[in-house]
Amino acid sequence: MAWSQLLPFAGVVLLGAMSPGPDFAVVLRHSAVGGRVSGMGAALGVATGILVWSVVAAVGVAGLLAASAVAFTVVKLAGAAYLLYLGGKALWAARRGTAGQPEQPAAPPDPRRAFRDGLLCNVLNPKCAVFFVALVPQFLPADPTVADTVLTAAIPVVLTALWFGVVANVVGAMRRLLAIPRVRRALDAVTGTLLVAVGVRLAAQARTVP
Repeated sequence: MAWSQLLPFAGVVLLGAMSPGPDFAVVLRHSAVGGRVSGMGAALGVATGILVWSVVAAVGVAGLLAASAVAFTVVKLAGAAYLLYLGGKALWAARRGTAGQPEQPAAPPDPRRAFRDGLLCNVLNPKCAVFFVALVPQFLPADPTVADTVLTAAIPVVLTALWFGVVANVVGAMRRLLAIPRVRRALDAVTGTLLVAVGVRLAAQARTVP
């Protein structure tokens, strides 16, 4: 892949990673609740999900998923259900905090659960399949080499890990501020609402063939 294609590809991937969405909400909440350790766990989970999609795209399964109405719907509904579950947990935490119940002590970091949430949030999003099927071929030469294929798989993984690693560290550094009950409730309400909204939108989304 030539530099004239490599840099625009990296730019598009980075902008996609930086756009607000379920991955960002999951990393944000785990960073705020569990600090840098949990935030990095979620960030690595999202990056691993991108790696899964890269491999899936390389072997052609992503194209099949994007083209198959049944496969797309199954993954879409599973992803929507998981987002609604995560959003419901956050909203319940916010509601519990406003119901006059005693504040719970800060939970210890749980990077394994954070990794799982980040991974499943990304892997169960069929929009990633459409993204890879629609984007990657535009930047690959007509006869791609092994190096071209490796680059198109590695760049999204590395940039995603770097971006969400920054988010995890910045938000994790603010954990004391975010531990204030009023701030925590507001954060839970915002992230929960975002996750539920994205889950509903994903469930209602029609399949588009790239």
